[in-house]
Amino acid sequence: MTWEIVIGLEVHTQLSTNTKIFSGASTAFGAEPNTQADAVSIALPGVLPVLNKGAVERAIKFGLATGAHIAQRSVFARKNYFYPDLPKGYQISQFDLPVVGQGALTIQVEPLSGNAKPYAKTVRITRAHLEEDAGKSVHGFEMNSESDDTLIAEDGSRIFFPRDNVTGIDLNRAGTPLLEIVSEPDMCSAAEAVAYAKALHSLVRWIGICDGNMQEGSFRCDVNVSVRKPGQPLGTRREIKNLNSFKFMQQAIDYEVQWQIDTIENGGKVQQATVLFNPDTGETRAMRSKEDAHDYRYFPDPDLLPLEISSDWIEQVRGTLPELPQAKQIRYVNDLGLSAYDASVLTSSREMADFFEAALGDATGQAKICANWIIGEVSAQLNRDGLDMAQCPITAQQLGGMLQRIADGTISNSGAKEVFRTMWAEGGEADAIIEAKGLKQVSDSGAIEALVDEIIAANADKVAEYRSGKDKLFGFFVGLAMKASKGKANPAQLNDILKKKLAG
Repeated sequence: MTWEIVIGLEVHTQLSTNTKIFSGASTAFGAEPNTQADAVSIALPGVLPVLNKGAVERAIKFGLATGAHIAQRSVFARKNYFYPDLPKGYQISQFDLPVVGQGALTIQVEPLSGNAKPYAKTVRITRAHLEEDAGKSVHGFEMNSESDDTLIAEDGSRIFFPRDNVTGIDLNRAGTPLLEIVSEPDMCSAAEAVAYAKALHSLVRWIGICDGNMQEGSFRCDVNVSVRKPGQPLGTRREIKNLNSFKFMQQAIDYEVQWQIDTIENGGKVQQATVLFNPDTGETRAMRSKEDAHDYRYFPDPDLLPLEISSDWIEQVRGTLPELPQAKQIRYVNDLGLSAYDASVLTSSREMADFFEAALGDATGQAKICANWIIGEVSAQLNRDGLDMAQCPITAQQLGGMLQRIADGTISNSGAKEVFRTMWAEGGEADAIIEAKGLKQVSDSGAIEALVDEIIAANADKVAEYRSGKDKLFGFFVGLAMKASKGKANPAQLNDILKKKLAG
């Protein structure tokens, strides 16, 4: 039986402000538990929230980057629910009047299996609204033998807690500013959902509104999944909560889709629920029934005035935006002659695009070879060493200098690879490495002609065979010449001279 998969994402992006969304408490990660849980974050009596201007500007940036509508008037609401890590019993969020309205993000999808080709797809963004984060429950502490009332975390920090309790509540994160980005249910496979999440992750880092650190919880995804028969209304969705890995997202969606299909085909019924993914078992499990909006009893927060955003403010923020990935891609294709694929890969992160442009500054006119090296050798070596672009041990200027020596014929491609390996391991500039290792190509046409004459004279029988029509022997002569020159003969010159000499 054929089934259609329907997927939508809600992405919680922690904004890169130094202080919380409604108070001056620090948002720094890794502080001792509960040392940044100020009075406003936990709503002690008599305190009032004050909106962080930086959080609003980051929301505006996102809206502009996705072509979304920026609401000039939006409202904060209280979302009422009780969890141990939300001590005031409600979350300040936005509901029917969010700061960012409808927008879109175009993604490049790499199918996860089969022979399908990559393709582009536009995912609609329903809204993006500002809200405060909750704290977190921390499980798995061990009792400190020195005191029955102290819990010891894995990092060695201590939390005072009642005796025999093995769960800690850390409220440092409470009040941290979030931008929740909600998509339309436009994705129909795990591959599309992962591509969208990666594109969003890259974009928020590109425009500087989020550090994107998934391990620290700065970028967390909730995935809504349902299945239906073709042409039928949307099925009942289940929401997979708090995915902080693209790999886990793909695994969770694949499992959840198959579970829903099996449940329906076996006569069961999918119930709307919030589920968790267990990476150890590769399975999802229901955590609680899924609430709808009315269950949260939203109402405007009486302590916060409506947020007013003027046209001038929007334009000021627009002026701070960097060149966006899609605009760079178009420029790379039109101005530099790169393929759409190369342009897409080079703009997959701002760090890679900046590295490419800086390297190109030292390798003028060598856009294609520069792109090939960054996408190929540089990226492969980064992957082998477990590094990202920001940690690359070779500077863009060093790579650009090496590429210029390939372009002007000083070194061959094989020589360049040796220069690259030396740079990576030991550092240094290309010219110094070329000189120290004796890697300069022989580009003296007279010297190459003399070498070719010797080879032709020593292999008269092979020359006769070549001239009788055995063209494949050309590689044989190239091999002899490169061996005789110890790999230093300029390949292009060598090929030209060989062809002329062998032609008689």
